[in-house]
Amino acid sequence: MIRQQAFIGKNQMLKGGLHCHTTRSDGALSPEQIMNVYKDLGYDFLAITDHRKYNLTNYAPEIGLTIIPGMEYNNAPRRSIADGGRCFHTLCLGPLKENGNGFEQDQECIPCPADNQEEYQPYLYEIHEKNNITVVNHPVYSKIPPSYFEKLRGNFAMEIYNADSALHNMDTDAQYWDEILGKGIKIYGIASDDAHSIHLCGSGWVMVNSENNVDSILKALFKGAFYSSCGPEIYDFYVKDNVAVIDCSPASKIRLHSDKHVTRIHHSEDNNLTHAEFELNTVEESYDYVRISVVDANEKIAWTNPIFLK
Repeated sequence: MIRQQAFIGKNQMLKGGLHCHTTRSDGALSPEQIMNVYKDLGYDFLAITDHRKYNLTNYAPEIGLTIIPGMEYNNAPRRSIADGGRCFHTLCLGPLKENGNGFEQDQECIPCPADNQEEYQPYLYEIHEKNNITVVNHPVYSKIPPSYFEKLRGNFAMEIYNADSALHNMDTDAQYWDEILGKGIKIYGIASDDAHSIHLCGSGWVMVNSENNVDSILKALFKGAFYSSCGPEIYDFYVKDNVAVIDCSPASKIRLHSDKHVTRIHHSEDNNLTHAEFELNTVEESYDYVRISVVDANEKIAWTNPIFLK
């Protein structure tokens, strides 16, 4: 049996937001205000990721929300997209300062002059050297198809759902994920709010199998011990005897995804599908990896991270 990392062990599943903005950059709410909003929404942790301005501070420790240090970083293309320039946005998430974070509180990082992934890579290395892990942000919104970011090294995840972009029908339902996975690049997928105002808070989140402290959450994220959601819950996902098995909250359909393969779907007319099994054992359909998405009656989606079979 191969069980996806999110469902191994007996830690609680923590609900968290990894991408939001406050009045420290271009958000509508102060850090204290946005923390209270997410606490009321049942979140356990939150990363305050203002543009190019690093945060290490828990602004309201009395409410009991764990704050993951971080920021959103980006390049400054010298050329237009039409002339070959590309816009890269990167989510940076790191440990507490006393545990080795190389950034300072309120450190401002100017956009780097880079037009392509080769020029952007040295700045990613600098972020990693400061003990931060990184995520590719809203690739569709940024107009960077996989061929423009697939050579970037060190990103543990990419945004497969970004609520702010989804308002404009972009960065929804893992548009590029399978193309990247199909190239043999092991990368996880996160759902986020990218909230700049209160109406987006609680639109997309991760559920992490972890103890509730910064270091444990970061380690769990980095090894893929989480799933992402806009609504449905996922309780288990594993492959046994060449059968992929999933248990989840009531759904209208459950979908099996893998690059080079047709998406396979179990449907439910009464929107009460809570278990599905997919056989993987035909020679013609040898799978390098499998992942599953769960769609509920309101068309809200949850996504497992992949189980890598090769």
